[in-house]
Amino acid sequence: QVQLVESGGGLVQAGGSLRLSCAASGRTFSSGAMGWLRQAPGKEREIVAAMDWSGAYTYYGDSVEGRFTISRDNAKNTVYLQMNSLKPEDTAVYYCAARGVGRLRAGLAPAEYDYWGQGTQVTVSS
Repeated sequence: QVQLVESGGGLVQAGGSLRLSCAASGRTFSSGAMGWLRQAPGKEREIVAAMDWSGAYTYYGDSVEGRFTISRDNAKNTVYLQMNSLKPEDTAVYYCAARGVGRLRAGLAPAEYDYWGQGTQVTVSS
């Protein structure tokens, strides 16, 4: 079993920045791919950013490309999401997610993830 705990959400003005962190425990951190997803009220959960097990490959959703950066520190069992130039439409609950052991490629859809954090709210005011 994998436990994921997100932190770093909050309220920020448009144009501002936030950094989300996700601490993982329960397995060898580098044994699976990681990702960040979000869900806004009334909308489906969507992929924001994803990274393979090594960190060499990253993927970003079209709406965040160039503004958000995913990174991971395997020594600290932590994955990060740096969010810059935030927009009101970025408002959502953000989830950290992990693929199962041996699933090394970045997951590009919610169904590809096996473990989820509890979510952290990000609110961007205009």
